[in-house]
Amino acid sequence: MTLQNLIRIENGEKVKHTFSDDEYARRQHALRDLMARDNIDAALFTSYHNINYYADFLYCSFGRKYGLVVTQQKVVSISANIDGGQPWRRTVGDYNVVYTDWQRDNYFRAIQSEIDNRGRVGIEFDHVPVDVLDKLKAALPDVEFVDIGAQTMRLRMFKSAEEIAVIRHGANVCDVGGAALRAAVKEGVPEHEVALASTQAMVREIARRFPDSELMDTWTWFQSGINTDGAHNPVTTRKVEKGDILSLNCFSMIAGYYTALERTMFFDHCSDAHLRLWKVNVEVHEAGLALIKPGARCSDIAHELNRIYAEYDLLQYRTFGYGHSFGVLSHYYGREAGLELREDIDTVLEANMVVSMEPMIMLPEGMPGAGGYREHDILVVGEKGATNITGFPYGPEHNIIAA
Repeated sequence: MTLQNLIRIENGEKVKHTFSDDEYARRQHALRDLMARDNIDAALFTSYHNINYYADFLYCSFGRKYGLVVTQQKVVSISANIDGGQPWRRTVGDYNVVYTDWQRDNYFRAIQSEIDNRGRVGIEFDHVPVDVLDKLKAALPDVEFVDIGAQTMRLRMFKSAEEIAVIRHGANVCDVGGAALRAAVKEGVPEHEVALASTQAMVREIARRFPDSELMDTWTWFQSGINTDGAHNPVTTRKVEKGDILSLNCFSMIAGYYTALERTMFFDHCSDAHLRLWKVNVEVHEAGLALIKPGARCSDIAHELNRIYAEYDLLQYRTFGYGHSFGVLSHYYGREAGLELREDIDTVLEANMVVSMEPMIMLPEGMPGAGGYREHDILVVGEKGATNITGFPYGPEHNIIAA
């Protein structure tokens, strides 16, 4: 029996998409303008973020490769047979090509079927491993491959009104998760139980607000005691104790759009040493919120906030940049690295950018006030200022949880 390399699975009906048809047309039109300007005949996206951004399809890799081909004439997604008709139902484009597992490298045969072996093809250099690039060159030997990742990242930095609306919903959902987390904190309750309460509340809230959406990847990191020393430390079975420093980290995911709420908390009481450090971090946080406005340079914001930490001799305990762009990203995919509040990023903030303010310091065990301190709000940059869309309160007046 001869089995096919490439097939079509158009199973069921197209789903209701996250954004309007006009929104996807706007994105694809802007991409095609970029391609025409740079003499790029076709774009092959392989990243989660760009495939989702242009086609509303968020793939699950599980070791397989995915793609989105865009030319001036068509938009075509490439998916694995294991996913059935779901990629076709979700793709905003002309059609979906499914490659099977019956022969090795059918993925590249799918690419050959959709991209002519000539001209210039844009790919994401930051998302194409060397072995994949070698196979692309073998599949399309007469093509010149050029980077399109940096240019498309720049396009994604500017959010449409529809995107900002979804991001606002996401921030609201995080506030719901934060309230559920706070209510779940009790003496002797393990971190994972607190995190579960928050995540369940957020998933249910997303389902209520977006009844036609896929529900994937919403999560919570709740850290206590020494586990607060890293912003991305996983949930453990450690049990909450009186006097613990706590980190609330709620992450709602709506159709690949990530939003976050992060807060420093204490259970039952906060020592004087901890309180002093917490207040300093809140001071930096509030100063940072005031600095986010159109015309501000990312590097200048970082340097200004560094000065505050330095005044308290705490700059050496800062752990990462002061914030980053929001949109299609997650803890395992995506990043608009050109829009981060760091000393080495000179991007100027403009209207319709969305960024966080999230200062963090960490003092190691054995020092007075040991632990990690972090606050995190999301701001939408407008024409004259910025709007904070995070509603959950921060600081000692609000987040010392009574036993």
